[in-house]
Amino acid sequence: MITGEHASAVELEDDLEGIQSYYEMRGWSDGLPIIPPTVERVRHFVSVAGRDPNEVVCTLAPRNGEATVERVAANAVMAGCRAEDFPIVLAGVEAVADPALNLNAIQSTTHPTAILLILSGPVAQKASIGSGPGCFGPGPGLRGNLSIGRALRLALLNIGGGSPGDGDRATQGSPAKIGFCIAENVEESPWPPYHTDHGFHPTDSVLTAIACEGPHNIQDHYSISGLGVLTTIAGAMAQAGSNNILSNSGFPILAFGPEHAHQVAVSGYSKADVQQFVWEHARFPLAKLSVEWMTDGSYRRRVATMLDADATEAPITTKPENIQVIVAGGPGKHSCWMPTFGGDTRPVHRLLEF
Repeated sequence: MITGEHASAVELEDDLEGIQSYYEMRGWSDGLPIIPPTVERVRHFVSVAGRDPNEVVCTLAPRNGEATVERVAANAVMAGCRAEDFPIVLAGVEAVADPALNLNAIQSTTHPTAILLILSGPVAQKASIGSGPGCFGPGPGLRGNLSIGRALRLALLNIGGGSPGDGDRATQGSPAKIGFCIAENVEESPWPPYHTDHGFHPTDSVLTAIACEGPHNIQDHYSISGLGVLTTIAGAMAQAGSNNILSNSGFPILAFGPEHAHQVAVSGYSKADVQQFVWEHARFPLAKLSVEWMTDGSYRRRVATMLDADATEAPITTKPENIQVIVAGGPGKHSCWMPTFGGDTRPVHRLLEF
């Protein structure tokens, strides 16, 4: 058993339970069973990517470990990825190393931030990444979602050194840190694809990495208008404890379920209208923050730079277009939103070419 042709060799008996125990003892596991990254499996993944196994894709914080193609392949094998999906994993690793994402802070914060990968465009169908019912959860049709997201997390753990209680200082963590990857439900969306909001062509395939929390459900079974649904959504997103509200910045994600999206769209709201409405109404009354918050010098300075002197409410971010709007999921009058790490991180987009 080895982690790659040019890596240090580890020979183990052909005993799956013994292999799992060894990997857990060495700190190479996320706690779930892994697929042993044998020489043959790793070589196959590297060959599919068509890249030099010793090529350094990037370095991953906080350890600043060198993410070679071979090392990333070993983690992708461990995660249960299909070889044909490995180029997506490599793109995800490259994306999180972009300075705009601020991986060192993301990996070492006490905040329960995970990294969500969003696939938008034709590649999502090719890779069989679920965008419909249960796309944030488990299921036999969601292997791409779970294994690609898990491969990235294993790379962050094994190469980047983001081990809980060590490199990863998250107070409680999040199940989203196990594997967090979806596709946008373009077929059910009444609006242009998400990646076109960021300058890409509709036929492009794009991967986006965003540091955010797990999904917060928003249910509205009663509103019969787009205004009603948006009012519920804005109320849900005006959450006192989110990094977005308390820093008045960042790129919060609003993931419409298809039914809510169509209800809003038929009422005449474009995606830009949605962003404007949420920005105007997803605000938290400053008077409801604790006295300690409002008398804290650093917070008051942040408020002074973000808000007018006579402001009585804190917005969720600095401008409407910062709100990231996608459509995901299946039938049901549910949507969700994902607070982000705040203003210290930005979404990173990568054009996928195979």
